[in-house]
Amino acid sequence: MRHRRLGKTGFEVSEVGLGCWQLGGDFGPIEDEKAKSVLAAATEAGIDFFDTADVYGDGRSEALVGEHAASLPRRPVLATKVGRTADLYPDAYGRDGVRDHLKQSADRLRVDALDLVQLHCVPPEVLRGGDLFEVMNEAQADGLVRAWGTSVETIEEGMVCLDEPGCASIQLIFNIFRQDAADELLPRAKEQDVGIIVRLPLASGLLTGKFSRDTHFAPTDHRNYNRNGEAFSVGETFSGIPFDTGLDLVDKVQAALPDHDGSLAQVAIRWCLDHDAVSSVIAGASKPAQARANAAASEMPALSPEVHDELRKLYDAEVKPAIRVPV
Repeated sequence: MRHRRLGKTGFEVSEVGLGCWQLGGDFGPIEDEKAKSVLAAATEAGIDFFDTADVYGDGRSEALVGEHAASLPRRPVLATKVGRTADLYPDAYGRDGVRDHLKQSADRLRVDALDLVQLHCVPPEVLRGGDLFEVMNEAQADGLVRAWGTSVETIEEGMVCLDEPGCASIQLIFNIFRQDAADELLPRAKEQDVGIIVRLPLASGLLTGKFSRDTHFAPTDHRNYNRNGEAFSVGETFSGIPFDTGLDLVDKVQAALPDHDGSLAQVAIRWCLDHDAVSSVIAGASKPAQARANAAASEMPALSPEVHDELRKLYDAEVKPAIRVPV
């Protein structure tokens, strides 16, 4: 596993991390023992960067990650998020409420100070107001957090965060089906030494190539209940692309790829890693084998410039028009 610097946080993290949304049960039920086996497989594969949030399973994901990290001889870097619980979102981001959530996250993760806390897709008007940034700056000055960043839904929100000197990282959707960040946001983040954490590199599993029109998802899986943005931004599910359209586009992605040794999922993760502004790609896994396979993308050779060009042409011509949210 190769490592990269997570911007001005100074942390060296595995360039493939583990996204832990699924450990909260939002991709369907997952038993504790299975969740623990996924975490163990990720560590065995060289992953030492775990991304979770207080709202995933109402703290369950954080608790599982904290238990796992505490059992290791060398603690991994743990990133969590704050700002999407019902008592804070969308406009109640008072200092005391935010700090209370940070302390609860620290307890669940079994740490005195949180490595990295990300503002969790808070409304853009809150970001522009700047008060929440000051709450996070204070938490860092007090030693409650070591570094803080943001998890955003749009490039515009990311650009607002890049104007705040205290912001050390930006997490965003970036994959073969969401390429626009490569144009301006990634170069600016690299120039400012702001780490980039890529989420949804597989577009909620579409870019594994394993789904069909007969695929069914559990009632508790957001790929079932949020297909059209019924619960939160539709951009978080299949990258904002209608499921059936996404299946057709996956076929076109595969046709644009030459023969390669890795799976489509590994190629999709490799595509993200080929952008040198990216610090880590957090791919979710609900099975140990998936965690190991995702980690192996770190050792794959870069895709050729010709392949990148073909995938960009496909994106501009056919993928981007199908995305139902601002990118």
